[in-house]
Amino acid sequence: MSICSIEDVHQAVPQPFWFQVYLMRDRSFNQELIARARAAQCSALMLTVDLQVQGLRRRDPKNGLSIPPRLTLRNAFDIATKPAWALRVLFGKRHTFGNLARLGRPDGLSTLSEWIASQFDPAVTWQDIEWIRSLWPGKLIIKGILEAEDARMAAAQGVDAIVVSNHGGRQLDGAPSSISVLPEIVDAVQGRCEVWFDGGVQSGQDMLRALALGAQGCLIGKSFLYALAAMGGPGVTLALKLLRKELEVTLALTGCTDIRQVDASILRHSPIL
Repeated sequence: MSICSIEDVHQAVPQPFWFQVYLMRDRSFNQELIARARAAQCSALMLTVDLQVQGLRRRDPKNGLSIPPRLTLRNAFDIATKPAWALRVLFGKRHTFGNLARLGRPDGLSTLSEWIASQFDPAVTWQDIEWIRSLWPGKLIIKGILEAEDARMAAAQGVDAIVVSNHGGRQLDGAPSSISVLPEIVDAVQGRCEVWFDGGVQSGQDMLRALALGAQGCLIGKSFLYALAAMGGPGVTLALKLLRKELEVTLALTGCTDIRQVDASILRHSPIL
């Protein structure tokens, strides 16, 4: 669903990159995307499994976040105060979803958004994961795990990693936080695959807490996206340096000299009142 196609990214970066995919009703569409990811030498495929039904995101329509974008008094004012950014967006190279355009999908934003909304498959089963595994010989990551039983099933399918994630809290209001279920999921997989974590990671301290509870890595969203919007590529580099510095300082202040030695002993749990 990015504005850059797989091929655009392949041409722009020399390093291996991952491809994130959703399962659609049209399996031939998924098959074509996976084939293109293989051709572009993607080093891993990340399958997101918690967006088969779109959550009720009431703030999005209120804020005018739709496809195509809806102009409101509030976002019109925001745009007016950022003329340089608005001009870069207006005259930018891409104004649609690159991967879909290459497959001959609807090119009008309104019809495209309707097509996307109708395409998410709510009937995905573990047999579909087996099908993905048969198409993809490389590293396979499942993102969107919140239940220990699902974690065990994913590990049994031979995935290389799972991401404990509640989709930023945007899918199911009242779902548990990612950090609250992380320990039981780490325990459930018993080292059969790696366990990564996302959801609210905005500092080095957040990262260290997740690592202490058994995560082997963290994914970030807002931290680098805000930095990218503010300062471009140098902003992302700066954000990563800040996260690393915070992690190093927090590690030192907990008395640890090696991040591989971190465990739950550095955490204190408040009593439930």
